[in-house]
Amino acid sequence: MIEAMSEWIKLKANDGHVLSAYVARPSGEAIGTLILVQEIFGINAHIQSVADGYAKDGFLVVAPAIFDRFEPGVQLTYQPEDMKRAYNFYGMLKPETTLMDVAATYEWAKAAGKKIGVIGYCYGGMTSWLVATRGKSYDMQPACCVGYYAGGVGAVAKEEPSCPVMLHFGASDSHIGQDQIEAVRSAHPEVKIFVYEGAGHAFNRDLDPNSYHAASAKLARERSLEFLKIHLV
Repeated sequence: MIEAMSEWIKLKANDGHVLSAYVARPSGEAIGTLILVQEIFGINAHIQSVADGYAKDGFLVVAPAIFDRFEPGVQLTYQPEDMKRAYNFYGMLKPETTLMDVAATYEWAKAAGKKIGVIGYCYGGMTSWLVATRGKSYDMQPACCVGYYAGGVGAVAKEEPSCPVMLHFGASDSHIGQDQIEAVRSAHPEVKIFVYEGAGHAFNRDLDPNSYHAASAKLARERSLEFLKIHLV
């Protein structure tokens, strides 16, 4: 397995906003570039771990700090007080500015000269879908997008993706109803949708025993990695 090296960089969005981003690099030449979009808990230990994991698989991974628009350096846990803070930040988010920050990340990623994919979790999963459908308006054309438990996706299910998309959902997700999944499935039969029995919301979150579902997380990651290698390598 390839070792990963990490660092923090600064990016500048089109509106002048300067944000941080966590970068995880493989030790050798990258096989592709992956933009990782956070949950509503900042670029915390879990997101950094996910980035490091994909770097070990050979990808150059960059995760923009979306919350830097409100408070720099936010890294929350999954404890009740931090949960409350996370939802407060979530209420401030707007798709337009989030996509602007992802676009700044995309612009930086282009310098690597590799194909670019987007993967996101929870809020980031929804953002990944929006990059697929709205990215062209922000000068982004990813090679593929992956979204984990993209809450609210049903409301934008009819938007047209400009690249291949894979979506993962927990069958027992109390935040995302089956109707949202079916809305995407009926509008876009070509989108690869997987639903995991026994898994709830945030089933990939291994640092949160209340959410983590190991078997589903393992299978979803295997599917995501295969999908990314097909489209980015």
